[in-house]
Amino acid sequence: MTPLVYGGGGLKILTSRHRDGELITRTVRHFGLETVRGSSTRGGIAGIKGLARALLEGYDVAIAPDGPRGPRHKVQSGIIQLARMSDRPIFSFTFSASLRKVLATWDQFLIPLPFSHGVFIWGDPIWVGPTAGKKEMEAKAALLEKILLEITELADRHYRKWR
Repeated sequence: MTPLVYGGGGLKILTSRHRDGELITRTVRHFGLETVRGSSTRGGIAGIKGLARALLEGYDVAIAPDGPRGPRHKVQSGIIQLARMSDRPIFSFTFSASLRKVLATWDQFLIPLPFSHGVFIWGDPIWVGPTAGKKEMEAKAALLEKILLEITELADRHYRKWR
């Protein structure tokens, strides 16, 4: 649902090199967005380098913080490293829908159904300074996990009354 709310000057989204990443790449192209291919399990360094290059070129970047295989809601280190390297904030957001199909996958991928209403919830920005050490980076990852859980619960609760 990111293409529906993105209003910046250019966005590159990290997608896996797997078949599902190809599907996402083809889908977001229809919205005028681009992708960088790589993940924590395949091409991780290339993915982070591609996102860092995109930031230097003036793009915004999007990344699923729990990686391509999870575990669900467990922030992987790549997003924290990228924020540290680029000295850019992490903006967290989530989405929920009144009518939806939740897939039986590790991430419980949500697909909004036709004619449903949707809500996006944004968290406060998280800054990871360029001199952040291991403990600070772990603390920022824990903070991001906490914020994402809170805003996801808030978004889902928004539509519980509809079911």
